[in-house]
Amino acid sequence: MVSSFPRLLTLLRKERGISQKEAAAELQVSQALLSHYEKGIRQCGLDFVVRAADFYGVSCDYLLGRTADKSGAMIAVDDIPDSEHAGGDQKMRGSVLPVLNKKLLFNSINVLFDLLQRCNNKELTTEVSDYLTLAVYVMFRNLYAANPKNPAALFSAPEYLYRADAAGNMVRLAAQVEHLSKGGKVNGEEGLSPENAPVILPDALQKEYPMFASSLLNLLRKAEGLLEDE
Repeated sequence: MVSSFPRLLTLLRKERGISQKEAAAELQVSQALLSHYEKGIRQCGLDFVVRAADFYGVSCDYLLGRTADKSGAMIAVDDIPDSEHAGGDQKMRGSVLPVLNKKLLFNSINVLFDLLQRCNNKELTTEVSDYLTLAVYVMFRNLYAANPKNPAALFSAPEYLYRADAAGNMVRLAAQVEHLSKGGKVNGEEGLSPENAPVILPDALQKEYPMFASSLLNLLRKAEGLLEDE
């Protein structure tokens, strides 16, 4: 059974707001067996997958981690809305992949910054923005350097240092974002207070961001696939 199955099985139960005992009764298994399924200790049969999918109102493909859409729909580039701030040339230039990835990133960042706005924490927004700024800077500069005719004078940071400096700063910024998110203080600024921390559930994301939630969920799924490949 795929590694995402235990996680999604647990997530769906918690979204439903029921105990493991209640879910086990509905799914016609013992609580101990359901606990093993949710922890990934034991693998279930196809009949249980179908029963769980029916009970939670999702597709088997979603439950097995094959799609981020609960209905089982596979995402296509034309199904992803363009961010209203995307701008630029929308031509595919021979490949659907750049357009697909751009839409996933733009739409996901829209959700991220809306959530940051709700947090009402200037330092947290600054740290996240700086992290993303450095990521774009490094990728753009790598691409820029591919053609030796491009003038190096565009950049002031030394060629032999910028990657290491950027990587170090991104690690530092990620640590500071985590610290702020847990209420810690950074640069003399208070972290996120519990009352301002947004409640984020997959179903709520779909309702609050009907245009962009599918992009974010697919980006998360793609990112975890990259992490599992390491």
